Amino acid sequence: MQVEKFYYDNRIVKNFAYATILWGVVGMLAGVWVALQLVFPSLNITQYGSFGRLRPLHTNAVIFAFVGNGLFMGVYYSLQRLCKARMFSDKLSNIHFWGWQLIIVAAAITLPLGLSQGAEYAELIWPIDLAITVIWVIFGWNMFGTIIKRREKHLYVAIWFYIATFVTVAVLHLVRSGELPYSWLKSYSFYSGVQDALVQWWYGHNAVAFFLTTPYLGLMYYFMPKAANRPVYSYRLSIIHFWALIFLYIWAGPHHLLYTALPNWAQSLGVVFSFMLIFPSWGGMINGLLTLRGAWDKVRDDVILKFFVVAVTCYGMATFEGPMLSLKSVSAVAHYTDWIIAHVHVGALGWNGMLTFGVIYWLIPRIFKTDLYSKKLANQHFWLGTLGIMFYAIPMYWAGFMQSSMWKQFTDAGQLKYSFLETSVQMAPFYAMRSIGGLIYLIGACFMVYNIYKTVKSGQLVADEAAEAAPLQKEYVKHEGEHWHCWIERKPVQFMIASLVVILIGGIIELVPTFLVKSNVPTISSVKPYTPLELQGRDIYIREGCYVCHSQMIRPFRSETERYGEYSKAGEFVYDHPFQWGSKRTGPDLAREGVGNLKKSDGWHFRHFREPASISSGSIMPGYPFLIEQNIDTGSTAAKINAMRTLGVPYEIGYENNANKELLAQANGIRINLKIDGIQVPADKEIIALIAYVQRLGKDITNQSK
Repeated sequence: MQVEKFYYDNRIVKNFAYATILWGVVGMLAGVWVALQLVFPSLNITQYGSFGRLRPLHTNAVIFAFVGNGLFMGVYYSLQRLCKARMFSDKLSNIHFWGWQLIIVAAAITLPLGLSQGAEYAELIWPIDLAITVIWVIFGWNMFGTIIKRREKHLYVAIWFYIATFVTVAVLHLVRSGELPYSWLKSYSFYSGVQDALVQWWYGHNAVAFFLTTPYLGLMYYFMPKAANRPVYSYRLSIIHFWALIFLYIWAGPHHLLYTALPNWAQSLGVVFSFMLIFPSWGGMINGLLTLRGAWDKVRDDVILKFFVVAVTCYGMATFEGPMLSLKSVSAVAHYTDWIIAHVHVGALGWNGMLTFGVIYWLIPRIFKTDLYSKKLANQHFWLGTLGIMFYAIPMYWAGFMQSSMWKQFTDAGQLKYSFLETSVQMAPFYAMRSIGGLIYLIGACFMVYNIYKTVKSGQLVADEAAEAAPLQKEYVKHEGEHWHCWIERKPVQFMIASLVVILIGGIIELVPTFLVKSNVPTISSVKPYTPLELQGRDIYIREGCYVCHSQMIRPFRSETERYGEYSKAGEFVYDHPFQWGSKRTGPDLAREGVGNLKKSDGWHFRHFREPASISSGSIMPGYPFLIEQNIDTGSTAAKINAMRTLGVPYEIGYENNANKELLAQANGIRINLKIDGIQVPADKEIIALIAYVQRLGKDITNQSK
C-alpha cells in the first residue's frame, strides 16, 4: 500500500502554548492578589479592583484561559498524531484560537466592570456566552473533521476523553446559559431558586469534571506514556475508567447542596453517585501511575515525569477527597469553609497546573527542534510548584477545620461561644500563609516563562512537520481475540452519540422532576416579589460579587439557627433569578439579615457599607463608598420588571409604568431614616437600593412563620 505524505500543523500548537503560559501567569497573579486582599483589605483599590469583582476574574482566568488554552494545546498536538492527519482546517484552527483569546479578553474587561450573571464559574454575560457557543462548535467541527479523515482505524483512549469533553461541555453550557436578556449586556437566569441552584451545581461540578478533568485525562493518556516510553498499563482498565467516569460524574452536582432547600431525593442521588466516583477516578490514577512500571528510575532524573507523577497523585488526592466531602456528615463540617478552597486548589494547582507544565516542557522542544534550555531551572520550577501547593493547601485545610469548629461551639450555658467576626479574625495568619503558597507557585511559573523563552530562542519552529502514513483501509479485517470495544473505536459518530446518551441520563433524571413536580418547591403564600428598589439593590449585590463571600442558605443545624434564625425553605426563593445561596462564608450568612436579632438600622448598614472596619473591628470586608456617589439606574427598572414578569414573577401588567414612582417613595423612606440617624444622602443613590435589599432578606418567611 502506498504511503501518503502530509504535514502536522505545529503553528496552532505553538499559539495555544504561548497563550497558556501568558494567561497562566495572569490568572495566578490575580489569585495572589485576591489572596492578599483577605490579609490586607486596603488592597481593594477602587470599585473595579474589589475582591468581589476580581475573584471571579481569577477563577475564570485559571479555568478558561490557563487550563482552557492548555487543553487545546495538548489536543491539537496529540490529535494530529493519533489520527495521523493534519487538522481538518487551518482556518478553523485559527478562528478557534483567536476567538477563544477574544472571549478571554472580553471576560477580563467585563468582570471588573461588574458585568456578571452572579453564578459561580458561569459569571460571563450573555453575549460572551453566545461567543463561547460559536467557538466551541468550531472546535468540535475541526476535531471531528480531523477524526473522520484519520489514517488510523482505532480511536486511541485519549480521543475518547476529547469526544466526551466536547459533547458534555456543549450540553452543560447550553443548559446553564438559559437566560433572558433585558439589555444588550445584562440578563436574568431562566431558572429561579431551587431549580437555579440545581442547574448551577449540575453545571459547576461538571465544569470541573468535563473541562478540568476529562480532557486532562486524555492528555495524561497520551503524554505520560510518551514521556515514560511505556505503553498504558491496562487497555481494559481505561475502558472501565472512561465509561464509568462519564456516567457517574454527571450525577454528582447536588452534593454541593447538602442540607439546603434542595429536595432530599436529589441530595441523596448526589451523595450516592459522588461516592461511587472514587472507583473510576482511582482507576484512572492507577492506570496512569502503573504506566511508569519499570520506569520509576527515570522519574529521579526526568523532570517532566516528576511533573506528571505529582499531577496524577494530586488527581488521586482530589478525587478521594471529593467523594468524602460528598458524605453528609463530612459536608456538615466542611461546607462553607476554607477546606473547600484547599480541595479545589489541590486539583487546580496540582492536577491541572503540574500536568500543563509537564506537557509544555515536553512539547516545546519538540516543535522547535531543540533541547530544553535548562533542566536545572525546570527542576527548580518543579520544587517551587510542589512547595507552593503544600503552603497553599495545608493552611487552608487547617483553617477550614478551625472555622467549622468555632462556628459550632456552644458555652455551658447553651449560647454560641464565638461571634462570626471572631472566627473571621482567626483566619488572618492562614490567609497570609495561603498567599505565600500562591506566590511561591507563581515564582515557579515565572521560572518556566524564562526557560521556555530561552528554549524557543535557541531553536526554530517547525510550523509544518513532515509525516507519512498509509491511508485508512476501507475494509476492516477483524483480528482474532479482538476486544468488543474495538467496534465503537472505529465509529466516531456512534461513539459521540453513545457518550451523549450516557451523560444525558443523569442530567435528565435530576433536573426534569425538579422542574415539573410542584411538590419539590412548595408554595409559601407570604413570599412576594421584590419591590423595584429591592430588585435594583439585588442587582447591585450581584454586581459587586457579594455572593462570593456571603451565603443566603441556613442549614437545619442548631449552630446555624441559633446564629442566623429560621432554617431556609425551598419556597422562599421562587423569585430569585439567579439564586444567591453562595458556597463560601468569608462573611456571615445574610438570609435573615432583615429580621430578628440580626436586624440593624439603615444607618448601621450605611456606615458598614461605607467603611466596614469602623463598625466591625477586624473586618476584612472591602468598603463601598462609591455606592454613595453613584445613582440608581432607574432607566432600567421597566425592562427589569418586564423581564421578571416573562420569567414568571407575578408583577401586574402595567406595573413597570409606575415602578420608578414606587422605587423613589421607598428610597425616600430610607433617606429619612438615615437623616434621623444624622446621615445626609440623596434618595437616588445606589447605597439606598442595597440597604433596601439587605433589609428585605428574611422578612417573607418570618411573616409566614408568625
